[in-house]
Amino acid sequence: MGQHDKGNEGIDTWRREQLRQFVDKLTLDANACIRWALLDQALTDISLSAEYNNQHLEFFGDAVLRLAAAAFLREHYSQMAVGEMAAIRSQLVSDRTLTALAEKYDFSHYLNLANSAAGDQAGQASRLADAFEAVLGALYLSTDDMSLISPWLHEEFDRLTQMLQQDPARQNYKAALQELTQAHNKQLPEYRVVELSQTHGDPERFQAEVWYQGRLWGQGKGGSRKQAEQAAAEQALAKLSDALADGQDK
Repeated sequence: MGQHDKGNEGIDTWRREQLRQFVDKLTLDANACIRWALLDQALTDISLSAEYNNQHLEFFGDAVLRLAAAAFLREHYSQMAVGEMAAIRSQLVSDRTLTALAEKYDFSHYLNLANSAAGDQAGQASRLADAFEAVLGALYLSTDDMSLISPWLHEEFDRLTQMLQQDPARQNYKAALQELTQAHNKQLPEYRVVELSQTHGDPERFQAEVWYQGRLWGQGKGGSRKQAEQAAAEQALAKLSDALADGQDK
């Protein structure tokens, strides 16, 4: 990074200015109560330093991200069915979404990493997704609330949610169901798929069932195995969400 005069919290004045540019991209006020040292650490990859990196902040930021997504959906889409809400949340917090958002806000320009890692294009997406979660962790810990996160992230969540609602095929019910079952007791749902006898003009070639803890929770049909499994997962997600909320899963 070179030698520069030190500013507040032991950060180079050059780096501090760089971080100010970063928060400006997030539409945050640079005079807000931001813990700059934490933000600097959130944007420092483990490839650069084994002692000073963003791993712990990324771990914490994962929980912040899920809370932010759940709070957003509850506040702005309170009439949405729980199953659909879970499916959309699984997309909002996916690594693919985080990588896309990190690219939109040019995280790679501000992420400190070793030269060897910079040339590793295969690991780029994972590094950006991890850095995104780490930044959320740093911003939350700066104020102990969502005040530095909600103003810009909710706007992104709203755009993505509307897009997902317009194209239900993009909603990953299988991922949402897996997340729900693992959070409940670490068990995975089981999919049983059969190929149907074809009748003329019938596009639905497969039928899937979702079993969990010895019970059938959902059934669905589709033109492919994947479509049938998604349809069954959607039904299972709605039923299981209601059952867990009522304590009737056993």
